[in-house]
Amino acid sequence: MEWTPYRIFLALLLVVTGSINTLSTKWADRMTSVGLDGESRPFVHPFLQASTMFLGEVACLATFKLLYWYYSRRQDGSETREKTTSGNTNFRALILLPPAMCDMIATSTMYIGLNLTYASSFQMLRGSVIVFVAILSIAFLDKKLRGVEWAGILFVISGLTVVGMSDFASGSSQEHKDTNSIITGDLLIVAAQIITAFQMVYEEKFVKDKDIPALMAVGYEGFWGFVVLGSLLVPFYWIPAYPPFSANPRNVLEDTPDGLVQLYNNGFLLLAMLGTFVSIAFFNYAGVSVTKEMSATTRMVLDSVRTLVIWIVCLGLRWQDFNYLQVVGFALLLVGMCLYNNVFLEPTFKRIVGYMNRRAGMTGRHARLEEEEAGVLDNHEADKATTS
Repeated sequence: MEWTPYRIFLALLLVVTGSINTLSTKWADRMTSVGLDGESRPFVHPFLQASTMFLGEVACLATFKLLYWYYSRRQDGSETREKTTSGNTNFRALILLPPAMCDMIATSTMYIGLNLTYASSFQMLRGSVIVFVAILSIAFLDKKLRGVEWAGILFVISGLTVVGMSDFASGSSQEHKDTNSIITGDLLIVAAQIITAFQMVYEEKFVKDKDIPALMAVGYEGFWGFVVLGSLLVPFYWIPAYPPFSANPRNVLEDTPDGLVQLYNNGFLLLAMLGTFVSIAFFNYAGVSVTKEMSATTRMVLDSVRTLVIWIVCLGLRWQDFNYLQVVGFALLLVGMCLYNNVFLEPTFKRIVGYMNRRAGMTGRHARLEEEEAGVLDNHEADKATTS
C-alpha cells in the first residue's frame, strides 16, 4: 500500500481528532458547574453529550451537501471526481437507520462508562470490539477465522484482562474512583462494544458495497441518531435515576435544561463540548475515508495509536497515575490487533522466512556451481594427463 500525502493526512486526522474527542469528553466529565438550582455539581449528562456527538456528525451531511452543490455548479462533472463527493448518492437513507441506532446505544452507554472509569482504560477496553466482531462475523457473514486470527483474539482478551486489573491499582490525587464505579464503568464500555460490533457487521453486509460517500454516510447516521436520541431526551427527563448514573438535582436519567445551564455557566465546559462536536465530525469522516481509501485494518491499527496518545496525555495531565499493568495490557492489545488484522507481525515473519529460503537457495546454487566448477577442472586435468 502506497502512503500518498492524502492518505498520510487522513491517518493524522484520524489519530488527532479521535484523541481530542475522548479527551474533551473526559475533560467535561471532570468539571463542575452551577446548575438550575444554583448549586455547583459535576457535569454528568451522557445523553446530552451523545446528542452533541450526533449533531457533529450531522454537520458532515451539511458539509457534503454544500460541497456537492459547489462542484455541481461547475457543470464539468467535478462532483463525481472529487474525493469528498464521489460515490453512490442514490440510496435509501433508511438503510443507515440500524447502524445509527447501534451507534446511539453504544455511544450513550460508553459515555456513562467513561464517567465512571479512566479515559485511558476507556480507550483500551474499546479494543474488545475485535472479539465481538469476529464472533458475529462467523455467525452472520460466514467468515472462517485462521489460526493467527484466533491467536490475535486470545491476545486481545489477555490484554483486556490486564487492563481491567490495572484499573483497580490506578489512582490519582485529582480523581478518585471507587472499585464499584470502575467495575461498572468497565463493564458498560465492554457491553457497548458488543453493540458496536453489530453496527460494524451490519455496515459490512449492507452498506460497504454501496460506495456511499464518507461525509454522506456519517451525516445520515448522525441525523438518525440525533432525531431518535433528541426525542428520547423528553421521556429521559422524567425517568428516575440516582448516583453514580445521575448527578442532577431532580435525580432523573437526563436533565437537559440543567445540562444547558451548566454549559452556560462554565466557559471551559462549553469549550470541551465544542471540542467533542468538532472533533467527532472530522474523526468520523477520517475513519470512513481511511476504510474506503485504504482498509478497515488500517483504521483499527490507527485507532490503537490513538489509544497510546490518550494514555500518555492522561499521565501528563495527572488524570491517573502510571501503572505498569497498563503498559502490559496495551502491548497485548496491540499484538492481538496486529495478529488479527494481519499487520506487521505475520507479514514480517513471512519476509524473514522468504529471506532465509532465498539465502538457502542461493547457498545451494553456489555449492552446486562450485561442485560443477571442480568437476570441470578435474576433467580438464584428466584430459591433460591423457594427452601427455
